[in-house]
Amino acid sequence: QVQLVESGGGLVQYGGSLRLSCAASGFTFSSYAMSWYRQAPGKERELVARISSTGERTNYADFVKGRFTISRDSAKNTVSLQMNSLKAEDTAVYYCRALGGYSYWGQGTQVTVSS
Repeated sequence: QVQLVESGGGLVQYGGSLRLSCAASGFTFSSYAMSWYRQAPGKERELVARISSTGERTNYADFVKGRFTISRDSAKNTVSLQMNSLKAEDTAVYYCRALGGYSYWGQGTQVTVSS
């Protein structure tokens, strides 16, 4: 059974930091690129950051460049998103996605940044 379980969300003040984690199981983690998406109320889901299956390549949305860092640990089958200098507009539900032979999504974790 494929599972992507996000954790680490919560309430943080403007300028603060959070670290999200996504624990993967039920598929060959090392064969899948991993991504973080987010969806704010009333808005479409958008890509935040992506890391290749080997971890060698990363891509970021312009609105998080220099503030967020994506990483993966193949020994633990986890992908993380370190979020620094958080802004109110970063408030959203953050989703983990695995993309390879198939596409899998986690259930999401809420991040709320208070101004």
